[in-house]
Amino acid sequence: MDRLIIEPMGKDLLIWRCLHGGPLSAENIDAPAPHPEVDWTWACARNVPLLKKLAETYGSSAIVARDGDAVVATLRFYPRALCEFSPEGGAAFCLQQPYPAGPADDRGARRFPRLQDLADKTLFVHCMLIVAPPDEPSRYRRQGLATRMAQELIRWAKPRGWAALEANAYEEIPMLYAIAGVAGKRFWEKLGFRVVVSDKEPGMTGPLLEDVRRSALAAGIPAEKAANRYRMRLEFA
Repeated sequence: MDRLIIEPMGKDLLIWRCLHGGPLSAENIDAPAPHPEVDWTWACARNVPLLKKLAETYGSSAIVARDGDAVVATLRFYPRALCEFSPEGGAAFCLQQPYPAGPADDRGARRFPRLQDLADKTLFVHCMLIVAPPDEPSRYRRQGLATRMAQELIRWAKPRGWAALEANAYEEIPMLYAIAGVAGKRFWEKLGFRVVVSDKEPGMTGPLLEDVRRSALAAGIPAEKAANRYRMRLEFA
């Protein structure tokens, strides 16, 4: 894992789509193959201007891990003041989904206030994804990479004038990480985050909830905690 380079995403290679199909590089990012239900031409046209403007205004919107020229992990974050939160508490910034689950098509064309003009100087962690090659699924996962990316975000954000970081978290249930790209509550607590809001995930019902409950039990977590959701916060005092 020492060979990996962990750094803020710049404007030289904007990771405008997710890593579900494998590592991304300048050679393959504009030829997306997975998720045929996604209109990739539309997604690129919306996401590239948005990510470019975020980089120009705030410096970055993701921490990336590179293995050579290929990006194998991303931790995406956005100013909380720019996030459009649903009534259920989710941030509408998924780069592979249309509004309201993703940004509005004109989001990159709107005015972005400078950091010093934001009343709420909080960065919100939207998601974290790490590639799992089918021939070597443990190559990047469970190697401390997520912790290293979170630590890099803290090192990057604090001296630039951000006041806090926030992230949604659940119990340490592997299935939830795979579905939502979110780390568990204990992960953030080890980095100094604390719980500021605790509730139930409203979208976790029916067959999904039953599957998550089974995954929780397999991980030694009581089934009644399967839908627990936590808003985690780290203050830069």
